[in-house]
This record gives sequence, structure tokens and C-alpha cells, in this order.
Amino acid sequence: MYRFSNTVIGFLNLFTLLASIPIIGAGLWMARSSTTCESFLQTPLLAVGFVVLVVSLAGFIGACFHVAWALWAYLVVMLLLITALLGITIFGFAVTSQGGGVPVAGRVYKEYHLEDYSPWLRSRIKDPRTWATIRSCILNSRTCAKISQWTPVDYLRNDLTPIQSGCCKPPTSCNYGADTVAVAQDGDCYRWNNAADVLCYECDSCKAGVLESIRSDWHKLSVLNVVMLVVLIGIYSIGCCAFQNTRRAETDYPYGDNRMTKVHPRWDFYWWRWLRDRREQLY
Repeated sequence: MYRFSNTVIGFLNLFTLLASIPIIGAGLWMARSSTTCESFLQTPLLAVGFVVLVVSLAGFIGACFHVAWALWAYLVVMLLLITALLGITIFGFAVTSQGGGVPVAGRVYKEYHLEDYSPWLRSRIKDPRTWATIRSCILNSRTCAKISQWTPVDYLRNDLTPIQSGCCKPPTSCNYGADTVAVAQDGDCYRWNNAADVLCYECDSCKAGVLESIRSDWHKLSVLNVVMLVVLIGIYSIGCCAFQNTRRAETDYPYGDNRMTKVHPRWDFYWWRWLRDRREQLY
């Protein structure tokens, strides 16, 4: 029964070891694609895949073949992973606590304002290189093309995604009447253009729509991270038991029994004995 923890850790790491193969394969496949959105995810996927592969391999070897140093390395990495995941989860909840859409009178959809989001997110989305990548993704996804044939009635009846609301149309408050007295309007009203490759892609409302999509997904991911933390802490506890079992197996001590039937030296026993004999010869 006391080997149960080794068996559990072995099977869990075998499963994650096999799961890392398609993750790495997906990252390598994205390297062949010219689509900006897909290549944007390539590096994180490859990094996650290789980390999972190495950690799972260490845990599998340590648990199934009773290699104490491999299990020790596995536990150290797992502790670092739990700490990092905890920090990311706390940061994620802090970042996604601000934001959200503003209802529009007489419309189903909402509109989004950049100043409603956290300063950290705003600073990232305003970076020209970051926004150029995201803008290219939106264009390639043809998000605005899906509503390009809508009539004014469709805008009254149908809902819009945050990106469609911010990037595919000007703010609802804009007034483009030729005989209208000039009044101060939202700056996005002047950035809007009917050209399919321009629209409102440089508007603050477009950036806010992207941030709303990120905020929603990140908040869901943070909830999932909480579940993952509970699972990882449970696996780490089982791993500690497996490590203790592996240390006992090195000297063949039965659990709860002090009898010493056969002693198998540790992997470093002969090396230390050779070093001690050389030192005694010198002195």
C-alpha cells in the first residue's frame, strides 16, 4: 500500500508526458503558418510543451524507477510552478477587476471605453507594435466583414461582440449630418472611415473592445487557475510521499519495520567511498 503514491505519480506523469507531444506539435505547426494570430501563440505553446515534457519525464522516471534525485528535481519544479501560478492568478484577478461595457439606449449591444480598464492593460494595448499585431489579427479574422451588410435596423435588433462594437462602427453618439452645427464629439468620431481596411481600427473604442475580450477570457482563465492550483497542490503532496518511498527503497527498509535485511547502497555510495580512500592514502 505504501507504494500507491509512486504508482499515482507515475500514471499522472505518463499522461502529461503524452499530452505534451501534441502541444509541441501544435507549436511547430504554427511555425509554418504565415497568419500573424497563429504565430503570436507559437512561442508560448512551445515553451509550455517543453516544460511539461521535461517535468513529466523527471516525475515518471523518479516514481517508477525509484530515482530519488529525479523526484527531488520534480518536486522543486512543481513548487516553483505552484508559486508562479498563484502569483499569476492573483495578478489576473487584480487586472480583470476593472472594465466592462456601457449600455446604449435603444440598442442591444454595449460600447466600451479605454479609460475604464486597468492602467497595466492600457499601457500594453497602446504600444504601437502590439497594436499592429492585434490589428492584423482582427483584419485576418474578417470580424467586421460579417456585419458589413447590416442595415440600421439590424444594429437596433442584434447584439455585437466587443470587437465588432468597438472596431467595426463609429461610436453611436457620433453625428455626421452635413447641416449639423459643429459640436465637440468623441475623438473616435474623427478617426472613423468607411474604407474596409480602416473603419475604426485606430479608435480607442476598438482597443477597448479588444481589452474587454481579453478581460473576459483572462477572468475565466483565472477561475480555472484556482482549480488547477488545488489539483497541483494535491499532486505535490502525493509526490512528497512518493519521494519518501523512493528514499526508503534505496536501502530496502520495509515501511514501519527497522529490520535491515539487504542494504543496497545509494547511487553515490561508491563515489564517496573512492574519494575517502584517496584522501586516506594522501594523509
